[in-house]
Amino acid sequence: MTAILYVLLAIVVAISIWQIASILNLKSVVATEKDNNVQGILFAVFGVFFYGLMIFSFVKYSVILLPDAASMEGENYDTLYVITMVLILVVQAITQFLLFYFAFKYRGIKGRKALFYADSHKLEMIWTVVPAVVLSGLVLYGLFVWNDVMDTSDAENPLIVEVYAKQFQWEARYAGDDNELGLANVRNIKGINTMGVDMTDKNALDDVPVRELHLPKGRKVIFKFRSQDVLHSAYMPHFRAQMNCVPGMVTQFAFTPSMTTEEMRANDKTIAKVDGINKIRAEKGEDPYEFDYVLLCNKICGASHYNMQMKIIVEEEADFNSWIKSQKTIAQVVK
Repeated sequence: MTAILYVLLAIVVAISIWQIASILNLKSVVATEKDNNVQGILFAVFGVFFYGLMIFSFVKYSVILLPDAASMEGENYDTLYVITMVLILVVQAITQFLLFYFAFKYRGIKGRKALFYADSHKLEMIWTVVPAVVLSGLVLYGLFVWNDVMDTSDAENPLIVEVYAKQFQWEARYAGDDNELGLANVRNIKGINTMGVDMTDKNALDDVPVRELHLPKGRKVIFKFRSQDVLHSAYMPHFRAQMNCVPGMVTQFAFTPSMTTEEMRANDKTIAKVDGINKIRAEKGEDPYEFDYVLLCNKICGASHYNMQMKIIVEEEADFNSWIKSQKTIAQVVK
């Protein structure tokens, strides 16, 4: 294998030397009017192809985009995302068009002399101030959205959940009847106490350990994240939520689920996405896919990073309350 890599490296170096020599030989070559005309036409043709491909991609592959946000805070994210992307696409469309148009219109023609401006304070002021103002507005709006999510001081009766990351799986525990998580530390990991919960802490005894997340619709959920080994990233795409899980510290994120799993399965965008996925799976002879919310790891944390996920079920609060009551507390599990 090493020998093959050396051979490939030698080939790459040889091609590079050849290309450099070719470029040096072009110093004495002067483009003719015919060359300029051909290049200008090719640039215009490529511009038409470029915009056609962009429009085709938006129409053809929009089905693979995420469905509507499944959290109240996620709706604000999506609004910020749409505003940002519209601004980017408008600016991109205008500047790219001008690039292709001017490359064609002002291609080298005999007798044509370029008009050159040494400087223009007015133009420099415009293209400095306008982007600065627009970007400042986007940054301030982004901070407003972020602070809205991170500030949980006004939450009434929030659900407290700890999410524990380790190679290559997730575990979780709910604060019990006291709605306060007990202390935990990796030094306490022993036997079936895989999250290192401090069993001498009275607040920990009613905590509920689980391997599948259930969340109530319409109730604020405050997540506390820990990591046992390396840096992980808790990513819940449909809730527009992501937070790093850092060894040795607790990070936090919160959102309010707004759509149950069943409601999301009935969402038009979700149905279209599932249909598209199932068409691909059918061609491969695989079983049909059914939509579920998932918790993923969004940091490359090792060999099985791709397989690190946990199922999330969002349900009405009455159903959630029935489910949580049916679960054993950590005191009952760790005896």
